Amino acid sequence: MMGQPSIGANSEENVHLRPADETIAEDAQALSAQLQAMRERLFPPTAQKSLRSFTSGEAARLIGVSDGYLRQLSLAGEGPQPDVGAGGRRYYSLSDIDALRHFLAEQARAKGNDGKARSYVKWRDPARGEHLQVISVTNFKGGSGKTTSSVHLAQYLAMTGHRVLAVDLDPQASLSALFGYQPELDLEGNDTIYGAIRYDGDARPLKDIIRKTYFHGLDLVPGNLELQEFEHATPRALAERRSGDTHSLFFTRVQAALATVADDYDVVVIDCPPQLGYLTLSALCASTSVVVTVHPQMLDVASMSQFLFMTSDLLSVVREAGGQLNFDFLRYLVTRFEPHDGPQTQIVGFLRSLFGNRVLTAPMLKSTAISDAGLTKQTLYEVGRENFSRGTYDRAMESLDSVNGEIEALIHAAWRRT
Repeated sequence: MMGQPSIGANSEENVHLRPADETIAEDAQALSAQLQAMRERLFPPTAQKSLRSFTSGEAARLIGVSDGYLRQLSLAGEGPQPDVGAGGRRYYSLSDIDALRHFLAEQARAKGNDGKARSYVKWRDPARGEHLQVISVTNFKGGSGKTTSSVHLAQYLAMTGHRVLAVDLDPQASLSALFGYQPELDLEGNDTIYGAIRYDGDARPLKDIIRKTYFHGLDLVPGNLELQEFEHATPRALAERRSGDTHSLFFTRVQAALATVADDYDVVVIDCPPQLGYLTLSALCASTSVVVTVHPQMLDVASMSQFLFMTSDLLSVVREAGGQLNFDFLRYLVTRFEPHDGPQTQIVGFLRSLFGNRVLTAPMLKSTAISDAGLTKQTLYEVGRENFSRGTYDRAMESLDSVNGEIEALIHAAWRRT
């Protein structure tokens, strides 16, 4: 006979213990308080994250000029001026770097070199048919590196001069945590994209939900447990939908919300939840491109097979209902790859033989540098090289830049840029 759920080692002890839900609630509250205390220690005095400054060498690489040229601009007093530290070292904020891009682009346009100007400022041009690029990063198996890939991609694109919107579609809100938010404390009702896609009269404009981040050029739609409401509300809306009523079609709602802010961004990066529910399907239907993360272990590959079968079946139903599913690109990203692991190398070769160039050439390497940065809720782009051994940092950064640079090239190809 089943009794009230409780926590304990034997039946005598269980008589006096509280119900399991109360114990779990207390643990959740204790953990939340400790996370808040940790955040206040890491990011005093306002408990808000900030982004480090970049050396002149880093700034030059991001802009696409030589360090010597930046020094000449600085000495001539042209363009945004850097902060000068000990030993005359020059440092630029990310907003300074973006201002330099615009300064150099204006100089290039004044000389009639529009192509050079567009290489500095990479904003899309709707007049040339360059549409908003919406990239969903997805897999329904946890631990595939989905959120890590999403946040580094969004930050890389912002650092290279694109206007980026990151959307946390996962109720667990790991992406939001990496941007410094503690969802149960920092967000209230209707503060996620659910506030813009809900079916009742409490919906609000997406532009009112979007939050600026400490990363110049990168805005965020945060997530929390409220997102799960969409999974419960959608079946009811489908059951109540009248014939010919397209307003309640769940797969149009994320796309419609993003369309209201499309003029402000070049790329949207969506971190999908690790399940194939209505949220994920809505994201896929809003997407112009999809990145599927794959950890090269046989169980993960077998799981991906089931994911692809289920996705295909569900998307075919959506397409028959009128959904548009024309991706600019679909790519598989190998994550947490250990190149000296023989079985992993074999699985990657197996995937490449099956899918060809739909597997990104560059894998995301497993790295202690990325893991160590995550201990302080940071990414590798946020921490300086001095915090790691040079070899470890450089290998991880080379891997990240290769993966994200490849995706950037696919975005520009979709815009038909040479």
